[in-house]
Parts: sequence; structure tokens; C-alpha cells
Amino acid sequence: MNINQIHRILVVEDEPEQRELICDILEASNFHVMSADCVEQAILLIKDHSFDVIFSDWKLGELSGLDLLNYVRRQFPDLGFVIATAYGTINHAVEALQQGADDYLPKPFKRQELQLTINKALKAKALRGENKALTAQLSEQKSLVGLVGKTPAMQVVYQRIGKISATNATVLILGESGTGKELAARALHENSARKNQKFIAINCGAIAESIAEAELFGAEKGAFTGANTTKIGRFESANQGTIFLDEIGELSPSLQSHLLRFLQENTITRLGSNDEIKLDIRVIAATHRNLEEDVKQGKFREDLFYRLNVVPIKMPPLRERQQDIALLADHFIKVHSKQHNCPIPKLSADLYRQLLEYYWPGNVRELSNRIERFVLLDDEQELTQNFTHSINTTNTNGDLPEFSFPKTGFDWELFERHCLAQALKMHQGNRTKAAKYLKMSYKAFLYRLEKYQITAN
Repeated sequence: MNINQIHRILVVEDEPEQRELICDILEASNFHVMSADCVEQAILLIKDHSFDVIFSDWKLGELSGLDLLNYVRRQFPDLGFVIATAYGTINHAVEALQQGADDYLPKPFKRQELQLTINKALKAKALRGENKALTAQLSEQKSLVGLVGKTPAMQVVYQRIGKISATNATVLILGESGTGKELAARALHENSARKNQKFIAINCGAIAESIAEAELFGAEKGAFTGANTTKIGRFESANQGTIFLDEIGELSPSLQSHLLRFLQENTITRLGSNDEIKLDIRVIAATHRNLEEDVKQGKFREDLFYRLNVVPIKMPPLRERQQDIALLADHFIKVHSKQHNCPIPKLSADLYRQLLEYYWPGNVRELSNRIERFVLLDDEQELTQNFTHSINTTNTNGDLPEFSFPKTGFDWELFERHCLAQALKMHQGNRTKAAKYLKMSYKAFLYRLEKYQITAN
């Protein structure tokens, strides 16, 4: 996003004083602002002017912000859209996100929160523009083999997949367990010229080291005790196709050496043979480990790391794509209901709220598993079992730290920045744990990190 560009914002609010205040805040932040007091007036302005983001209240006389959102998504799908909801109406926020809003802002909100959510919508709009060609081809993302999500973080993933699928570039997919690394690998394969050839997935941590070389690269008859026939390895079987090396960080030093040679020469040698076999394979690797740190500690070959890390793709954890949670939940309900031939259950507003507030340590895989149990058993407790209580819970234990206010006053924002930075440092950059420690919602914590430009470094 070009920070020097003047962006155009349409504010839709039926209360004159509130509308004027929002416009003043945004104009002070160098946005070009127009306003409307109802959905009908907003639609006329949208038809006659070019906007980057619509900021709309939920309640707008006879029509609502949701009606405006539905119109915008039909006629101007790339536009950024933020909806303001009354305090405690989480069901409105969930409904807006499901219908395609980029973000929601509960009232009352602060100046910084308004600015941050507008910036977030601008980033989402920019990414949608860059990915328009890819999105048109996805047809509800079916060609991305199950990847679901509309957040900016997922748009970056789609963008990279769209740009490199047709190439033979080696790809390293990074991300926590359960974030969908194999789905991204399959999407790369299915959107490439190799889609009609084999896609072979290998879990590098699940192969016994004693048979790993023969399993991956093959073995000649008599190469070892029990080798009664020539064995074709997984690499040779994947010729002309794609091989996916999951958990590449678990590969033994010996196999790292073999893999490096293949990436350099595109050849393998079966165990017990001296003949090289030329192969045409696209290699995609994935890991939840920090390979750069493993390289520093001597656990992973530096030359292999750079051979694999030609194009990295970072799969975001679910807690960093909160807006996709409701979308994913609805998707998994349909998938598992069809899979098990069960009636399609409905999630209540309270269940959606609990899904949004949970921090999802198992990421998308955990959400899918919980939804599957919910579909099979039709029991809401199976969906929310062992959920951590909301981190917004009021402190009732009287465990506040001792603190005396200085008589001369002090800089609150400097103090808040210090608290945020110290909590992040205390938890080694883990934003989820730091937010929980401060008893803040994850979303509020991220807003404040962005406000003060605090990073985990």
C-alpha cells in the first residue's frame, strides 16, 4: 500500500454528531472523506465516486449496514468494508464477517482503533486487487484444494501460489502444525502443468532411518538383506510430478546430503548401484520448525536450506486470521455433514462468539476436528470442550501489581508501550501468550502492537 497515496473513505452514519466526529478523525489522518446518513444516499455516492473503504454503522434507519455490505460485495467486490457494531452484539459482527466485511469495530471505539481498522481494510483491498485474476479462477477456491479464507494473510498465500504454480521453483512452506501446509502444496501441484501427474507426500519424520534411503531413492536387488527384488523409491515414482517433503526438518544428516545432491543435479542413485537416474520432479518441502535457527545450531545443512528456500510461503496460524474462523466453521459443517450423511447443524451466535474468542493452538486442523465431532454428535459441548475462558474476564483475584501514581503525572502511552513490549519479551515473542498474560483479547493486543509499532524482535 502506498502510504503517500490519499485514500478515499465513505462514512455511513445516521447520527450527525457521530458522523461528524468520525469524519474529523479520518480527515486529520489525511484521508479524503465523504459521508452519507443512510444506505440509499451511500449507494448514490458509491455509483458517482471512487472509494477505497466504506465505514458503515450497522443500524441505519430502515436498512442496515449489512444491506449496504451486500450491495457493495455484489457490485464492487474489491472495496474495503468495515462495519461498526454496538457493544455486545457479537452476532452482528459474525454475520458481517461471513458476508465479506474486512473487519468490524465495536462501539464505543478509540481514535487509534478506527485508524487501524481502516488501514487493515485498505491492505485487504490492495491484496484483493493484486489477486483479482487468481480469485476469478478459483471458483470458490476449489482449485486451491480446500484452502479457505479471505483475510489479507490468506490473500498473500493465494498470491504466491498463483505466481509460482506454473513454474518448477522449489518451495518451502512454513507454519505451525495444523495450518494447512499440505493443502498449500497440493494447490501448487493442482494449479501447475504437472496436475495430471503424481503428487507424492512423504512425512520425513515418520520414516525409520534404517530403511529411509531405500524408501526414498530405491534399492537394487541384493543391496541389503531381504532385498529380493529391485525397489523403486518414492522419488523415482514421482517422476514428471511433484514430491512433497513434509516435516523436512526431521530429515537425518545422511538423507539431507542425498536430497541436496538431487536438488543440485536432478539425479538419484539407488542403494547398491553406481548408475545415476535423471528425474524431472518439482520439490515442495514444509516444516513447523525454525530452520534458520536449526542451521545456526548445526542441526540442518545451510546449503540445503538455501536450496529449499527458493520461494517461501508462510501459512498463518488461525489466531492471526480471526475473520476466517466463522467462514471456516461454516465450510467444515458442510463438508463433514456431506461426508457422514448427517443433517447440517446450525451454530448459534454464542457459539460463533466462543469460536472467535478461542486461541486455537491446533489451528485449522483443530477447528475441523471439533466441527466434525459437533456434526456427528450434535452436541455443542463437544465443540467447545476445554475451551479456555475468555481472556477478557475481569480480574477478581485482587492480584494487581503494586503501583503508585507519581504526583507530577506520567506519559500513559509510554507506560502502555512498555507493558506491551515487556509482556511480548517475557513470552519470547509469542503474541497469543502475551495477550493472555495481559488479559486482553488477541485482536485488541494486535491493535496495540500495531499502534506502537512493536515487533517480536
